[in-house]
Amino acid sequence: MAIDKRVASAAEAMEGVRDGATVLVSGFGGAGFANVLIRALREHGPKELTLVVNSATHRLSLTHELIEAGMVRKVIASSARGRADGLSVFETLWRDGKIELECVPQGTMAERIRAGGAGIPAFYSPVGFGTDLAKGKEVRIFGGRECVLETAIVGDLALVRADVADRFGNLVFRYAQANFGPAMATAATLTVAEVRVAQEEPIGHDRIQVSGVYVNRVVAVGS
Repeated sequence: MAIDKRVASAAEAMEGVRDGATVLVSGFGGAGFANVLIRALREHGPKELTLVVNSATHRLSLTHELIEAGMVRKVIASSARGRADGLSVFETLWRDGKIELECVPQGTMAERIRAGGAGIPAFYSPVGFGTDLAKGKEVRIFGGRECVLETAIVGDLALVRADVADRFGNLVFRYAQANFGPAMATAATLTVAEVRVAQEEPIGHDRIQVSGVYVNRVVAVGS
């Protein structure tokens, strides 16, 4: 039987996602987010989620809706910036001790996700040494530089946005869609791709940016 990873709807793509899941969400600065899948996850309704996302509160993505719905226990992000007109819902919850925040330098976050996909449990980095971000972490000296031990990030679910997929799950990204998407696709047990087009014919091998071996489900949502 031929492999076909295309599913009929975003709701179908969320089947099996349970409470307590760690969810990786690709995109950067409001661009390249899988917003259709994020909304489907909200409607699916799992609780106690750990959300791994570049910006925790960016209004151009719908990740803030998961937080507002009370579905998120912890956020791992490189930015938790607020709104110009006051505190975001996330900031209010964090101030009140109702949600956890792990703030990670952006490059470190990307490498932790990449390490997770590569099966590397931890690595040392000089980034963050001597700051609050390194408190409680193991430190060793390499080449005369103090380096902090960083653990890999792996997810139960990755939501990525790509431009084109084929029935085998191979992906091609466009512009900001490639931010975190290729790494996150490799680092989750269940990777779901939201795409503009999910074609029948295979994508040429020279165009593939993420192999379908890492992708479990594909949903075509148009532009």
